[in-house]
Amino acid sequence: MTTIFEDTAWCLSTPKRIRPRESEGSGLKSVGSALDVLECFATDSELGVSDIARRLGCAKSTAHRLLSTLVSRGFVEQDAGSGRYRLGIHIYELGQLALQRNQLRFVALPTMHHVAQATGLTVNLGVPDGADVVFVERMESADGVRFLGHSGRRMPAHVTSAGKAIAAFNEVAHQARLAAGFPPRARGTVRTPEDWVKAIEQVRKDRYAASHSESFDGASSVAVPIFQNRLAIAALSVFGASELLTPRTDRLVPFLTAAANRIAKAYAA
Repeated sequence: MTTIFEDTAWCLSTPKRIRPRESEGSGLKSVGSALDVLECFATDSELGVSDIARRLGCAKSTAHRLLSTLVSRGFVEQDAGSGRYRLGIHIYELGQLALQRNQLRFVALPTMHHVAQATGLTVNLGVPDGADVVFVERMESADGVRFLGHSGRRMPAHVTSAGKAIAAFNEVAHQARLAAGFPPRARGTVRTPEDWVKAIEQVRKDRYAASHSESFDGASSVAVPIFQNRLAIAALSVFGASELLTPRTDRLVPFLTAAANRIAKAYAA
């Protein structure tokens, strides 16, 4: 019944950050190249020098110099046995700092704990990033772990209720997904622009979004937007097995809406 996706299934949609044209040929080019190296690890846990050189389109000597610099700063580490490279502990440290200093996540935590305890479901706080949703906080139930496994926290907006809840009230997110397309992920995934627009119109009418077998077969979620000045800046969602969650939708929506309003009020304070 359940399907567990590897980390790469969640990372392939990570947007490639475009380096500003004016930095080409300047002293900042090496900074951009170093960041390009780090982004190579979004879809692979370990890579060799040849792998990095091929992906960057540069000489192996250049890739080696970039990696050596990143190793010296703790952003990348090298396996003593295989000689291959992976992300270093300093990346983890900085990531944790970014997470801890995220004000929206900070003010949402107490409410998310309450929702998790009251529903017994996995609770997510998602924010838009281009055509995707990044879940900056997740409180997993045992059922959520069964589906999600060790998957990452980025998902294309069209396969999640959170993505639809945000896009319905955030035109930038809506248009970004239209431009990116609709690759299928599970049997219920939105697959065409027409279906996406129809789904968004329904969310605007209902003021909540639902997802059924769209990210994982047999799993469902319900999400409501979190507003600031009538713009959806995030979404609060619950996730679980379809047979457990779907019959509770009518009761979950007003509960989640009240919770989202509390988060929005705390964030604006």
